[in-house]
Amino acid sequence: MKTIVRAAAGLVLACGLTALGADKKIVLIGGGPSHGPGDHEHRAGCMLLQRCLNQMPGVRAEVHQVWPDQFEAFDGAAAVFIFSDGGGGHPAIQEDRLEQLRRVMARGTGLGCMHYAVEVPKEKGGPEWLAWIGGYFETYWSVNPFWTADFKELPVHPITRGVKPFQLRDEWYYHMRFAEGMKGVTPILTAVPPESTRGKPGVNLPHGGNPHVQARKGMPEHLMWAFERPDGGRGFGCTGGHSHVEWGEENFRKVILNAILWSARIEVPEQGADCPVTPEILKENLDRKGRR
Repeated sequence: MKTIVRAAAGLVLACGLTALGADKKIVLIGGGPSHGPGDHEHRAGCMLLQRCLNQMPGVRAEVHQVWPDQFEAFDGAAAVFIFSDGGGGHPAIQEDRLEQLRRVMARGTGLGCMHYAVEVPKEKGGPEWLAWIGGYFETYWSVNPFWTADFKELPVHPITRGVKPFQLRDEWYYHMRFAEGMKGVTPILTAVPPESTRGKPGVNLPHGGNPHVQARKGMPEHLMWAFERPDGGRGFGCTGGHSHVEWGEENFRKVILNAILWSARIEVPEQGADCPVTPEILKENLDRKGRR
């Protein structure tokens, strides 16, 4: 009997150690196709990130197309990352999913959103994005032009570890609606947009220029940010990521991987998340065969 008890105790101890040393789970949600070849490749982008994250010790990344069928998919998640279309069609605001996310965020789970996924309606999703990632794209306030951003300087932050100054042409949204007074928000990628991207005076479109944007000519704009929530959770937003080929830019890829790790409360390596990506890897998992 003593032998059985000792064996059972050993099994419990072993199970406990396994639980304590379990990999941190990251849920990557990729939206469906919506643009032309090579653009908004949400699924392929998430699978590339999964490939990189799963090479790192103590990390287990899972990809779900559009939205997990079962709420249990979020069980034990250290962070959730959404790369999808946004606006009124944002997958997170459909049905009861905002309430699902609210329950997930209440656990201290991190949340990251990329490109179109940072745009949610002001009345439905806006308050939640402000509370969970510190900012969002607000129509008639923010803009979404294509331009080449020159990131000349980077702040000292775990997300920027190993990231060098770089330039990248993208559909960089800017003039985000941020948390009041930028409380809890740390800008990560900042650049000065060309004046031509701010729109024309008197022309105020949902995604175009407005007087507030035009008044900031020559001023820097924040294109990626980190957010520390009052409840201890972490979030981030990145407005770039329109074209799939951009994952081939090492510094862009690294800053996103670093941000996902940081949001999951995983220590970011001193030199950042290193994950070489070849042209062949970039062609994998595209929505349609024959895409470049």
